[in-house]
Amino acid sequence: MKVFKFGGASVKDAEAVKNVASILHLFEGEQLAVVISAMGKTTNAMEAILNAFWERDREMFTTLVEERRSFHLEIMDLLFENRELPIYTDINTIFNTLIIHFDSVISENFDFEYDQIVSLGEVISTKIVAAYVNLISGSCRWMDARTLITTDRKFREAEVDWKLTEAHFQERFLPKFSDNNVLITQGFIGSNDNSTTTLGREGSDFTAGIIAYCCNAESVTIWKDVPGMLNADPKWFDNTVKLDQISFREAIELSYYGASVIHPKTVKPLQNKNIPLHVKSFVNPDEEGTVIQESMRHDHLVPSFIFKMNQVLFSFTPKDFSFIVEENLSDIFNRLSQVNAKINLMQNSALSFSILMDAEKVDISQILAAFGDLYQVKFNEDLELVTIRHYDQATIDRVTVDKEVILQQKTRETARLIVKERIVI
Repeated sequence: MKVFKFGGASVKDAEAVKNVASILHLFEGEQLAVVISAMGKTTNAMEAILNAFWERDREMFTTLVEERRSFHLEIMDLLFENRELPIYTDINTIFNTLIIHFDSVISENFDFEYDQIVSLGEVISTKIVAAYVNLISGSCRWMDARTLITTDRKFREAEVDWKLTEAHFQERFLPKFSDNNVLITQGFIGSNDNSTTTLGREGSDFTAGIIAYCCNAESVTIWKDVPGMLNADPKWFDNTVKLDQISFREAIELSYYGASVIHPKTVKPLQNKNIPLHVKSFVNPDEEGTVIQESMRHDHLVPSFIFKMNQVLFSFTPKDFSFIVEENLSDIFNRLSQVNAKINLMQNSALSFSILMDAEKVDISQILAAFGDLYQVKFNEDLELVTIRHYDQATIDRVTVDKEVILQQKTRETARLIVKERIVI
């Protein structure tokens, strides 16, 4: 059995859905577990619906729901012969139920409502794609990930119950291949006590890893709009190079530092069972792409560059001029945890401790309030964080042209630089 994952861009419209079906046809006769995300920018649209629901704005809520209904029905009209097919009833029922949900009892937990509402994007997209694939091939079944992946109740960042989930896939999923070659399910979602949970944004890659682990799959393929994993984001870096083959360890390192092609949680279950992960182009499916596997022989051949823009650097200095020692660090980390800070880089000296964060994920006033009693807090905005795997001086020189280096860290394999535009007077 192979596991395929298709993201939102690969099912953004009717032609894209047809392309997915054509890719599945290339593997006719093989057993395929297919994970599909919400269509196009539907997750963002569902978040807007959630916000209108939470703010009790009925007019905006209804308008946004009907816009999403129309978006999906327009795609369906280009895929199916008429609106008498059962798939139309299924999709309209979901949207009608969502409209009714506005008048239901509102949970005090925003994250709970997030998972109940936003997850519907995946449910809708998979029902449409499964109906279309079944229409043209006759050997496809829709599977509900909520009956397969069991999690805790940490909504929006749910943790998988691996033992129970593996049992569900063995008992409820794999037997369905006796009657169908293709089983289509949702990425991103699971359940706990009949409540939908989600695995975090971009969690569909992780779903593919979960399925592969639980079903002992032959391989996982993530289909993207790029030829494979590149050594840098083309948006920030010229002359990118495709990484033909890298190790699980390298993929984990790259994802940890912020590479966006592979979700950070995806690799671990695959590495545990030595299941290779392929990243291939849904535009050119015959091309080789990138394979991620056990061997580290190729990791050092091509340096990789990861750019994080719009960073803010905070420095904390104790007002009593005490050294930064374990007691201070414990207090600092406790305060950072209380404001849910996500740290990209940290460094300390004798008298100060510095952290780098994404500007859009931090409230500067909240940080100042959390530390102002005992610490002097300084911050520097409009910074960039550049991470280079397998660096040399030439690669460092390349990314620091016209840049001022604010802070630099190096290990044997990784260089990390905080830089800002050099002001020319």
